[in-house]
Amino acid sequence: MRLVTWNINSIRARLPLVQQFVDAYQPDIIALQETKVQDPQFPQKALEDMGFNHFAIKGQKSHHGVAILSKIPLADVQTIDWCKKGDARHVAARLGNSDVVLHNFYVPAGGDEPDEVINDKFAHKMQFLKEMTDWSSKIDAPSIMVGDLNIAPLEHDVWDTKKLKKVVSHTPVEREGMAALQAAHGWHDVMRAFVPGDEKLYSWWSYRAKDWRAANKGRRLDHVWTSPELKNTAHSMQVVLDARGWEKPSDHAPVIVDFDLPV
Repeated sequence: MRLVTWNINSIRARLPLVQQFVDAYQPDIIALQETKVQDPQFPQKALEDMGFNHFAIKGQKSHHGVAILSKIPLADVQTIDWCKKGDARHVAARLGNSDVVLHNFYVPAGGDEPDEVINDKFAHKMQFLKEMTDWSSKIDAPSIMVGDLNIAPLEHDVWDTKKLKKVVSHTPVEREGMAALQAAHGWHDVMRAFVPGDEKLYSWWSYRAKDWRAANKGRRLDHVWTSPELKNTAHSMQVVLDARGWEKPSDHAPVIVDFDLPV
């Protein structure tokens, strides 16, 4: 099973890139974030033409939005209204005839100031993390969690940990929050199973950089985690760097993980 997570930054604007990616990499499942479209306008027909016949979508006008596109049947589609804000930031489904549940998340970015008192967006992000942590402690099904979690937790998940320690996505309080989230279920960080923690690993590069590839000031904001019992089911991982350089790209690159799962 080839699983992809990708913050697409508008599915309708970047349908040609999805087609280009599908042609080149032949994924079985794509979990998208920031689809930026309400459910009635979701481009399902175009995606069916690409070979995806099963969908779990949760949309919202203009921003947020998550979707799972699958060649494998999906069952028990669900979503959770985190922080009771009505945002489209989570969708989940059980894969095929298995017990494995795929959760697709788009965690709030958190604004610019890492202070919950003066920045409501950052307070929202931290509350979201707390709710995810509580939820993780109660999971009773083998699960895969993917998505744009908007936190780069490790030193080498950013281009310069000293310069970014006060920048939202890499602050100590966010990193501690993510560590607590991971510990609550014993989540296994699949990407770092293939790239050691002392090596740089990024999935996002700012649009502000004129030559993002040369500057390479990236962050690992996109993640693939599994329940402990699925730890040994992933056998390869790739961040598709070239996709960040395609015409009118998302600022996130797709992340591919190949699993051996009986779905």
